[in-house]
Amino acid sequence: MTGIQKTILLAISLFGLLVPNGIFLYYVVVEFRSLSEVVNNSLAVAFMIDALMATALIAWWYFQNPLGRYSWKVFVGLSLLGGLGFSLPFFYFINKK
Repeated sequence: MTGIQKTILLAISLFGLLVPNGIFLYYVVVEFRSLSEVVNNSLAVAFMIDALMATALIAWWYFQNPLGRYSWKVFVGLSLLGGLGFSLPFFYFINKK
């Protein structure tokens, strides 16, 4: 992996960590009222199910086809920490160093 590719992967993962998660943290701190409000929002529930399914399928793929030193468990942890926009490029970066 070239230096420019590493920089691009890190930039994408940083964007994925800060922008979507920044919006999420803003909502949790400023606008969140109750869990029932979230559960009653069909769009939010559909998005959460979709993200969970995508994470599970990608983790299974990484279990079947390991990229390098770090296993699918690290990928799942990164996904829980920062979502797929962060975990996909960062997991690839740490495994292809």
